[in-house]
Amino acid sequence: MPNTVKIQPRALVRASGGPRYAVALAVDALGTGLLRPFLLLYGVLVLRLSAPVTGVTMTAGAVAGLVCMPAVGRWLDRGARSTVVAASMLVRVLGVALLLAAPAGHVGLFAAAALFLGIGNQAWPAAHAALVSTVAHGRERDAALAGGRALRNAGLGVGALLATLSLAGGSTALRALAAVTGLAYLAAAALAWSVRLRARPAAAEAGAGAGTEGPAPRMRALLAGNVVYVFCLSVPEVALPLVLVTHLHASPVWSSAIFVANTVLVVTLQVPVTVLMSRFSRRTVLALAGGVLAASYLGFLAATSLGHGWGAPAVAAVSVVCTVGEILYAGSATALVTALAPAHVLGRALARFQLSTGFGLAVSPAVVTALASHGEAALWGSLTAATLVSASAVAAEKDQGARPRGQRRRVRAVMPAGSGAP
Repeated sequence: MPNTVKIQPRALVRASGGPRYAVALAVDALGTGLLRPFLLLYGVLVLRLSAPVTGVTMTAGAVAGLVCMPAVGRWLDRGARSTVVAASMLVRVLGVALLLAAPAGHVGLFAAAALFLGIGNQAWPAAHAALVSTVAHGRERDAALAGGRALRNAGLGVGALLATLSLAGGSTALRALAAVTGLAYLAAAALAWSVRLRARPAAAEAGAGAGTEGPAPRMRALLAGNVVYVFCLSVPEVALPLVLVTHLHASPVWSSAIFVANTVLVVTLQVPVTVLMSRFSRRTVLALAGGVLAASYLGFLAATSLGHGWGAPAVAAVSVVCTVGEILYAGSATALVTALAPAHVLGRALARFQLSTGFGLAVSPAVVTALASHGEAALWGSLTAATLVSASAVAAEKDQGARPRGQRRRVRAVMPAGSGAP
């Protein structure tokens, strides 16, 4: 009979790095929500750059930011934790400062700003996961990671809403948004720095050993599959607006409603679903996420065949299934990496995982739009096939030194604790 453990919400905050760190995450997410959706508009309306130039520059900055990940991984493996998180926030302060300093028509400064914002955005997930893995272990760590994602999505949503409300002010309002974003990043960096958390190699090895599955974990299928899995994050932002507006000729309100619903569901369900699924191995949950996502893609194909009228409501209904798949994926993927990686290479493992995530996010808009130009069957059929192949590869990949099933601990409570096998 598996052990049953109950942990209260206060323990989740403690496992996530403590109250100050939780506030830092919220402030950082709020700042990102203020700027990220409107960086393109900043380039076009404030700096007077063309939309294609602005878009290409933003993409180049995000991709170039991935180059820093090996260095971030090595830095984390030397024991740094809160310092790396704070640095990922401070480098974005520099990016915002360059935005504010850029005169109209200056592509170079905008490119430099996009680069520093890209470095910060790419470095933060690995640094955050490493910090949480140092404070908490096992299923408590999984819940803390899920809680951090829910908090971040809430901050992003609030920030995006505030930014939307202020857009009527034009370029002046956009500059003000950028300035507020820079201050938010600066405050978040100060809070994260004040945590002063560092992992000693010996202590880290002993503490993280509960989730270590061997000296050289096999993660090739996981990393390759993650590139495809991460496409689900672009579905509500890219694929569905494209399909709804250009193919079904539906009102843009449907796209906005789906995006809001996606955010609300992630914020409210990420932790409960992660806790609920903790009775299963992380690898099983990740494979299940692929199956749910593939089913939703087939659902989108069926929904779009209904045409104008019923098509948009059907797409909105299927988007809930896609969001459930996204929640399952987000609650198990990073958790599986932290459970598989030995403590002394945790930073490099998380950096490689972020490389696969960042690459998938970078190419997904181009891939989605290219597939959509060939019709609904090409888009949703290709995504379905690729996701099923990835899920099968993830499920088939064997963990080294996996714990016997009877040693897992079941969590049937508000917040989980204890250790569980990947």
